[in-house]
Amino acid sequence: MAQQIALSVNGSAVQIAVDDPDMPLLYALRNDLALRGPRFGCGLGQCGACTIIVDGEAVRSCQLPVSAVGDGKITTLEGLGTAEKPHRLQQAFIDEQAVQCGYCINGMIMTAKAILDRTPHPTEAQVREGLMLNLCRCGTHNRIVRAVMRAAKNGGRT
Repeated sequence: MAQQIALSVNGSAVQIAVDDPDMPLLYALRNDLALRGPRFGCGLGQCGACTIIVDGEAVRSCQLPVSAVGDGKITTLEGLGTAEKPHRLQQAFIDEQAVQCGYCINGMIMTAKAILDRTPHPTEAQVREGLMLNLCRCGTHNRIVRAVMRAAKNGGRT
């Protein structure tokens, strides 16, 4: 029997019906709410493609049971900006041409947002360390780091 779970996603209250409360939050975000920012990469929390922000912390949504979110405020890539008015972090990624295939970019941007929210003016070493566990197979790490540094220079806290 399906259980109703209330979530706060990108500033909106939503209800979803789940058969298994241990289902990964990633599945609810993608399948029930049609959000395409968080991606299924490894399913083990090792690549970062599924990263979202819950109460200011970068979290791997493939490892977080939907029932464990509770009253947490979820922010996905879709909650940052729009195509018409991108968030300044998204704009920095565009300006630095930090996207190649795009698969990792959700995790890179969401992790970078959490980094900049904690440390508005990080050093390059802090950015590299903060993004270390996010995988990019295309090799755009240097452009990604430049994008995060650009966003920090253009305003600190996101």
